[in-house]
Amino acid sequence: MKTMFAALVAMVGFTGLAAAQAPVAVVEDVQGKVSGAEFMDYVAPGKVIKLGQPGSIVLSYMKSCWREVITGVGTVIVGAEESMVHLSEVKAGKVKCDSSHSLLDREVGESAATVVRSLASKGAMSPQFTIYGLSPIFETSGRGKLVVERLDLKGERHDVDLAAASVARARFYDFAKAGTTLQPGGIYAASVGARRTVFSVDQGAEPGSTPIIGRLVRVE
Repeated sequence: MKTMFAALVAMVGFTGLAAAQAPVAVVEDVQGKVSGAEFMDYVAPGKVIKLGQPGSIVLSYMKSCWREVITGVGTVIVGAEESMVHLSEVKAGKVKCDSSHSLLDREVGESAATVVRSLASKGAMSPQFTIYGLSPIFETSGRGKLVVERLDLKGERHDVDLAAASVARARFYDFAKAGTTLQPGGIYAASVGARRTVFSVDQGAEPGSTPIIGRLVRVE
């Protein structure tokens, strides 16, 4: 089995499989000795990740909503909906996430932007997806002010100066770390400059640092 797994790793590296496909999973956490992935990387099938001692990684698959906590020395190969793991220990299970949102936003090219603009034009209050945590983590390549405003009820608005705030990897701002929560069942718009995304919060959404895959909002 060890020889077969080594051969598979070599084959993946030779074919460049990961570079040829669209991302399918997001790296939610990295601790200790891990090579081949960093926090909030998007990874494609065939990506090889190696864990040393001590080392751990959390991978969440956007289509299957499958979340893996992988620890200990070993090798991970990213699959389409779950990983192939050699030697490391894996604890995995389904989490709440909106897989349609993930598929839409991970499309590559101008066609994806066209779909997003089409959805936005159908109605300013029509949610494009649902999140399952009360404290979203926002991804944007824009700079300036992040504005999160409730649409279905007046009076709730959150303004964040991205230049002054703690933004991970220059792209991610986490409401959980800031202690900010939204309301269950609410419909919100998040905008940075001309970029705007409308989303809903599930009625059963939970507070705090819940799985990122279920509370990720891309403002692109």
